[in-house]
Amino acid sequence: MENILVDQKFGRTLEEENFVNEQQEREIKILYRQNDIYSKRILKRVFDIAFSFFTLVFVLSWLFPIIAILIKLDSNGSVFFKQLRHGRDNQLFYCYKFRTMVKNKDADIKQATVNDSRITRIGKFLRKSSLDELPQIVNVLLGDMSIVGLRPQAVPMNIEFAKEIDNFMSRHQVKPGITGLAQSKGYRGEISSYHELHSRFRLDFFYVRNWCLIFDIKIIIDTAVSLMTKSEKAY
Repeated sequence: MENILVDQKFGRTLEEENFVNEQQEREIKILYRQNDIYSKRILKRVFDIAFSFFTLVFVLSWLFPIIAILIKLDSNGSVFFKQLRHGRDNQLFYCYKFRTMVKNKDADIKQATVNDSRITRIGKFLRKSSLDELPQIVNVLLGDMSIVGLRPQAVPMNIEFAKEIDNFMSRHQVKPGITGLAQSKGYRGEISSYHELHSRFRLDFFYVRNWCLIFDIKIIIDTAVSLMTKSEKAY
């Protein structure tokens, strides 16, 4: 389905275009591997699993059913929404979220905008609070994502962004995260300008070069603060 959407919008399928040439990929991997120490990755994975299990047992065990009931009462459709996104090394995976929109054909190619008629009543609250992202704890346990990383975009949107910024796809040298450095700085919701896209990319690239467990913990704390103080574009 994603190949069809991409082909219709951009005139090529995922298999036909890599978006990162071999020379660029070699340069990025050399840079990234300066920070890609095996022991650091193991420590990060242990933290991801421990954090996810704690959240699953003490928070999601009671919050999931409440959100699921509210979604079903608010609108017809499934509780969960899954979307194909790029993971580490540009490998595709299904990212899970709570459904916040009515069923529509533009979900993969059109960002949510202010006063978007597709968003349900409970969906507005879930998106504003970022509670719609909680099912991605499952993605973390499966190994597709990390608690902290780079926010994954829908595949067709990634391809569009890659046409605007050189080496954009090189940001996928680490696992995508439920939150990231850009989100902790208040970059959430719709990407409406080149400046905003480039700012997110610069923060993502900084994270790729400098990530460590202490940095991840700081980003989690900063994200919590940002959720309470910088939610203007979370719609």
